[in-house]
Amino acid sequence: MTATAAPPAERLPVASPKEVRAQARRTMLEHRGPLARSLSLHALACLAALAAPQLLGRIVEDAARGTIDVTPVALAICAAVVLQAVLTRFARLASLRLGETVLAELREEFVDRVLALPTHTVERAGTGELVTRTTRDVDVLAFTVQRAVPDTLVAGTTIVLTVGAVCLTDPLLVLPCLVAVPVLWLSTRWYLRRARAGYLRSNSSYARLTDHLGETVAGARTVEALGLQERRRGRTDRDIAASYEAELHTLNLRSIYLPIADTGYILPVAATLVIGGLMYIEGLVGLAAVTAATLYVQQVIGPVDTLLYWMDELQVGGASMARILGVRDAAAADTPGGSAQDTTPRPAPRDGAIDVRGVHFGYREQQESLRGIDLCVRPGERLAVVGPSGAGKSTLGRLVAGIDTPGRGSVALGGVPLPELSPAALRRGVILVTQEYHVFRGTLADNLLVARPDAQPADLERALRAVAAWEWASALGLDHEVGSGAAELPPGRAQQLALARLVLLDPPVVVFDEATALLDPHTARTVERALAGLLSGTVVSIAHRLHTAHDADRVVVLEDGRITESGTHDELVGRGGAYAQLWKSWHG
Repeated sequence: MTATAAPPAERLPVASPKEVRAQARRTMLEHRGPLARSLSLHALACLAALAAPQLLGRIVEDAARGTIDVTPVALAICAAVVLQAVLTRFARLASLRLGETVLAELREEFVDRVLALPTHTVERAGTGELVTRTTRDVDVLAFTVQRAVPDTLVAGTTIVLTVGAVCLTDPLLVLPCLVAVPVLWLSTRWYLRRARAGYLRSNSSYARLTDHLGETVAGARTVEALGLQERRRGRTDRDIAASYEAELHTLNLRSIYLPIADTGYILPVAATLVIGGLMYIEGLVGLAAVTAATLYVQQVIGPVDTLLYWMDELQVGGASMARILGVRDAAAADTPGGSAQDTTPRPAPRDGAIDVRGVHFGYREQQESLRGIDLCVRPGERLAVVGPSGAGKSTLGRLVAGIDTPGRGSVALGGVPLPELSPAALRRGVILVTQEYHVFRGTLADNLLVARPDAQPADLERALRAVAAWEWASALGLDHEVGSGAAELPPGRAQQLALARLVLLDPPVVVFDEATALLDPHTARTVERALAGLLSGTVVSIAHRLHTAHDADRVVVLEDGRITESGTHDELVGRGGAYAQLWKSWHG
């Protein structure tokens, strides 16, 4: 599947109208049985509703002739109305059941696709974009599937059958109905050509607004400490203004389209009365036919009004559908081999060898953070990466973890290039551990077992002891509830819990980047040494505290995006180069 180019504000793909239509067709084919039953019931209800105009037309004609018996006709009309009500009830129930089924499948597929997104795609998209697609777009699509689609199908079926009834009554009386066709066709064509882009723009503006507000709330203390309130408030005002402008644009489209459309579907009523009356005077049609046709045209106003009303909602739902399908496109595009459906991915190598060859990388064009990096790490080696701030240490760690992709060069794990591994295999093979953490709602044991469900109590104790957390964890009890809505753990303890998960997981390669930043220096060094002894795989440490480099098997020095030194701690101190200067500064 190929996505269309996203608007500038989009950081995830947006599916094309062709793809949205293809998805709709696939969904209809997958549920053709329930769909056919629903449409059949609605068609039968519509046919029952068509009986009344015919019977009323007969009453009018009989009254004109002076021969009329109202009782049997009235009973027939009552029977038709009751039958229509019963059929409509079951038809509506079938439509709602079908809509809920389709919506449940779409939600499940969307969640699967979001969870399948590679980490670098999630980071590139930003919180606001994903939150908006997961909440607002899904809610809009739910309303469209539950209400707009069934009502539109019912209205379309009713219109077709009613026009067919007019043809059967008298083909000449179809001509007045055609008065509305040019008006409705031209106005709808004008609207549809502009609506999709307008609603995509509106949804994107919500994403930007959500993203910025989320950043501001999450970093409220930093904003206040740096005196950034006015700047952030100004940015929020601009985002709100952009969102208002986008909403106003779609409102203007509706304010032009809907009055014209309303006029368009009222015209046939007047035309049928006038032209039909003239035809009756000329003896071309009967009075019963004119009466029935006029009632049919009057009766079809409701379905046409419904169709035009939901036309706008279908455009909103179509835009949301395009954004939701875009998540699937993002997962497919970022999955090796171009398929997010790959169920037999190449397994993660257990060999923790890392091979970085000729890597160049930059977050911006013409501004490289890494230049010509060549680095080989042996399986089981403890490597420390040091250097001044901004040298590219964290960037190198992200490349090794597969979060970012080199602009040039390659990164391989166990001899397998990272692009050839599926996201799941890559996550099993390389773990990047930063100072970020998450405590799940549940017990302490639950928070550890997410890493290794088959772990025994002795394994949990060993992992907690390794990160110097056993004392407080045992005091609380492993069945103690923590997480959102329960007992909140202090940041240091929460980070220890995250590191204990790592001990249980024991992946082939671990990249540490300020993983112990929330711990005091003494505890941090104790934990790092314990982890080095317990983890059997390769460990790459982005060393902000140089005691990490002192304990490593090998140290590489990054300066200005290049490796300038490599060797053991003692060798580099003896050379008197950049590392020796860093070590000297570290010790005062």
